[in-house]
Amino acid sequence: VQLVESGGGLVQPGGSLRLSCAASGFTFTNYAMSWYRQAPGKERELVAYITETGISTNYADSVKGRFTSPRDNAKNIVYLQMNSLKHEDTAEYLCRTWIRSHRRGYWGQGTQVTVSS
Repeated sequence: VQLVESGGGLVQPGGSLRLSCAASGFTFTNYAMSWYRQAPGKERELVAYITETGISTNYADSVKGRFTSPRDNAKNIVYLQMNSLKHEDTAEYLCRTWIRSHRRGYWGQGTQVTVSS
């Protein structure tokens, strides 16, 4: 199982970024995906949860209305579209999935997002 995030970077407040998480090593269409973030000195926070089909998604209150997370099951990629970015969105962003048969979760290596003027 491999999860590889990309798309992070430096963006000004109010700007947008799209993160990608490319998955391999498991049947992507069978598993929900999640995005987390962790800022320095803070606990890891669940940002978005996307069901297997992508039809249902849940977002943290702090990002509702600004972030969306579509998935492309044909490409084995889940995205995190981040709009109207704020300073407090600065964090490392990681994707995760839980593989039932393995009885464990898997994390990507993370991608850094910095919101600064």
